[in-house]
Amino acid sequence: MGTSDTISGSLFATSSAKAAPVGLSRRLRPTCLDEYVGQKHILGPGKLLRRAVESDRLFSMILYGPPGVGKTSLGNVIANATDSTLVSMNAVEAGVADLRREVGQAGLRGRRRTILFIDEVHRFNKAQQDVLLAPLEDDLVVMIGATVENPFFYLNQALLSRVQVFEVEPLSEDELREVLNRALMDRKRGLGEYVVEMADDALEHFIVNSLGDARKALGALELAVLSTAPDRNGVVRVTGEVAFECLRTRVARYDRDGDSHYDIASAFIKSIRGSQPDAALHWMARMMAGGEDPRFIARRLVISAAEDVGLADPGALGIAVSAARAAEMLGPPESAYPLAEAVVYLATAPKSRACADAIAAASGDVEEGHVSAVPEHLKSAGYRGAGRLRRGEGYTMPGSEAEGRKQVYMDVDRVYYRPGETGYEREVRERLASWDEVPPDSLPDGGRK
Repeated sequence: MGTSDTISGSLFATSSAKAAPVGLSRRLRPTCLDEYVGQKHILGPGKLLRRAVESDRLFSMILYGPPGVGKTSLGNVIANATDSTLVSMNAVEAGVADLRREVGQAGLRGRRRTILFIDEVHRFNKAQQDVLLAPLEDDLVVMIGATVENPFFYLNQALLSRVQVFEVEPLSEDELREVLNRALMDRKRGLGEYVVEMADDALEHFIVNSLGDARKALGALELAVLSTAPDRNGVVRVTGEVAFECLRTRVARYDRDGDSHYDIASAFIKSIRGSQPDAALHWMARMMAGGEDPRFIARRLVISAAEDVGLADPGALGIAVSAARAAEMLGPPESAYPLAEAVVYLATAPKSRACADAIAAASGDVEEGHVSAVPEHLKSAGYRGAGRLRRGEGYTMPGSEAEGRKQVYMDVDRVYYRPGETGYEREVRERLASWDEVPPDSLPDGGRK
């Protein structure tokens, strides 16, 4: 294992007469890979990042994922495991001058590598990002950026081309249990100096309601232990009630303008498309609990009715539009009722994308130039002089659907709409087939192509 120097907060430190106590989550930060919990998909045996750390062949990277899952801890572990100097800064406070100064200092360290850990890296503007391009290209520094926002939305392509992006994930319940048990046992850095009796439901409450956020779980655990007076035997008894007071049930993360907004909206639509009403209701509830505008949800339902259900159930679009109008009339929270009704209807309706595929195919032809000239017999004849130009000549008003299909309506031989065999479209399919069985007559325009 290599050795590292750490320069943390040196740029932005503030003086105080008495240092604030260090929280449990910071005290328990891992110092080596063996202590690190979670992210096995990128740190497991044989994975790229683990191989790079163990062989001291580092590269610049972005760690992208929710808070409290170990992004900062991973930066520290990487520095400790390699022969590096770690410089930490926050993108909210660091300016161009700060970046240039640290890059200059890195050049003075000679062969000793500098790891520049940048928290909230998505907040860097273009000028700040540009400062990093040359140092990263020349391997003068190794940047580890941490962000809760999708870097592909916030960072420019030039910077992204110089880094590896790793998505970090919320800790599993088993991983959180390991972290909390370690905190209770560790006498030096954790709460091991206390005699704690933890009720099973209390521990499970911390695990379930921290939603994969180890920082939140450890903070709640520390608060529970330190705020509970020991009994006459010196035992700190943490009950389920105490646990609930220290960590109220949390609403899952949902940012109306961020990455989770698009992910949850996507899961919502795909659950309807996959005929899973329970999953669709779950994602809708997540959106509404996060403060999503009911009109956004209603618009998604109207789109789904037209795109995914289509003519397999012609009533679906009417249901969706009615739910949208009702939601607009009621407003939250009552708007959830008509929206939920539409969600269940659409999710359980037969599905057909035949209409959506048909207009997509027709639009593709138009974009590629496969267009039909308007046949003479279909041209407008409602103006003076149209007869002299022979506009509309030969057009016959259909007396039946089959008769109407005997005329030519475009000179491009294409079939766009191919009805499926579910719901109402089965009837449409049979109707079209029956019309095509009628032999063409001797109309001058010929039969249907």
